[in-house]
Amino acid sequence: MNQKRAALKAAFPYTLPICAGFTFLGLAYGIYMNSMGFSFVYPMLMSLLIFAGSMEFVTVSLLVSSFHPLHAFLLALMVNARHLFYGISMLDQYRGTGKKKFYLIFGMCDESFTINCYNDPPAGVDKGWFMFFVTLLNHCYWFLGSTLGGLLGSLIHFNTEGINFVMTALFVVIFMDQWFHQKEHVPAILGVVSSTICLVGLGSGSFIVPSMILILLGLTLLRGRLQKEEGIS
Repeated sequence: MNQKRAALKAAFPYTLPICAGFTFLGLAYGIYMNSMGFSFVYPMLMSLLIFAGSMEFVTVSLLVSSFHPLHAFLLALMVNARHLFYGISMLDQYRGTGKKKFYLIFGMCDESFTINCYNDPPAGVDKGWFMFFVTLLNHCYWFLGSTLGGLLGSLIHFNTEGINFVMTALFVVIFMDQWFHQKEHVPAILGVVSSTICLVGLGSGSFIVPSMILILLGLTLLRGRLQKEEGIS
């Protein structure tokens, strides 16, 4: 129990910025679902069982449109394709985590990936439990925000246009934090350059998967150098 408590205590500060973003966006999502005629049960269960913020927003339109399962499947695959690359990056990190691995895989989101991939827990804190509580806390923030938004949706009405920029701002903060805490900036520069090239060349609607592939190829080619810099044999 002390081991778990220590991991929870170590994980909590890392998730505080995520708490602010997830709670606010979760509220907006719950209110949005309520405005579309859904009770609070829908955002509550979707945030608990799906836990994919952008896809949950898209799911609202799928629920109110004609039933096209193949279209829904392909859309979900495209929206969440980046998680395929997240999973590849976390193979070594999740090794040896036991049964916690199942929840770590299910609960992986952009923010949890960033924290778990680039931050090590303090000395004496189990890495597996640290990653577990980072994932669990972020999941709880989204769940609570979505549920509260669904409950308050019938009482609060405001224009949510542009609210998704909060998530963009959150990613910028996470990126800058990692930039200042990491000595090696090649992966960050590679990510920015690859994404910019694909965005300019393919447009905002089609650049995500190609940029992920380009980043993966670049990191594969630079793997030896990066491991040498980090002292990994």
